[in-house]
Parts: sequence; structure tokens; C-alpha cells
Amino acid sequence: MSMAYEDYMRQLVQPMRDELVRAGFRELRTSEEVEQFMKQVEGTTFVFVNSVCGCAAGLARPAATQAVLRSEKKPDHLVTVFAGQDKEATAKMREYFVGYAPSSPSMALLKGKEVVHFIPREDIEFHSMEDVMENILAAFDKYCN
Repeated sequence: MSMAYEDYMRQLVQPMRDELVRAGFRELRTSEEVEQFMKQVEGTTFVFVNSVCGCAAGLARPAATQAVLRSEKKPDHLVTVFAGQDKEATAKMREYFVGYAPSSPSMALLKGKEVVHFIPREDIEFHSMEDVMENILAAFDKYCN
């Protein structure tokens, strides 16, 4: 790929990254960062698999950020990987989603390294932002302290 294309894509996705970082998510951009995080993780972790698609922008990211802001019960950790951009990090994180097909965008709530709640694209696309947010909040309420 040309450098012009790579530069364009970096500029295009930066606001999508920033939206989650401002809400308290930590970006994991390499497979090594994912491995290091997962090696020592304890408690609950909310993982957001970011994407450039419209349902990520209009539904998934707003639902995730609002759920984090509004929830009384919060996960211990908030992390994000970016499908299509940080491919190795996304692939490494998906290794922990045992039994779940790759999906972008998607969200997973983990207890330790085990997925206890998963929201695939089909539970985001064609749903309202409020419905997706309620799905996240219900998982936080059930699994987070």
C-alpha cells in the first residue's frame, strides 16, 4: 500500500480512537501489548473492538462510552483494539474470545481471561444506541463490583 493511503487512514481513524480514549479506554495497538495486558489482568475487563463502519460510529462507540459514564458498576479495566487498523493486536485479543466468531465492531466483558458477556455486530447493527447501551449496562450490573 502507498504511504499516502496509510497516512490517510491514520488521519481518518484518529477521531474514532480518540473518542474511546477520552472515555477512559486504553488502546492496545500491538499483539505484544495485548499479551502483556492479558498476562497480568485481574478482575473485569471491558474490551471494545473498534471499527470504521457506520454502526461503530453511530451505535457501538456512543453506547460503550455512555455506558461507562453512566454505570454505577464499572469494569476494572477498559481496553480497545482496532480491527482493520491494528490487525495483529485485534487477532491476539480475539484469541481470548473462545467460542465467538470475529466480529467488528464488538464488545466483550471478561472476568480474568474468560468472556462472560459478548456483544457481536449483529447485536449492534439495526438496534438503537439505547438498546446497545442497556445490553452493556446489564452486563456491568451482573458481573462488575
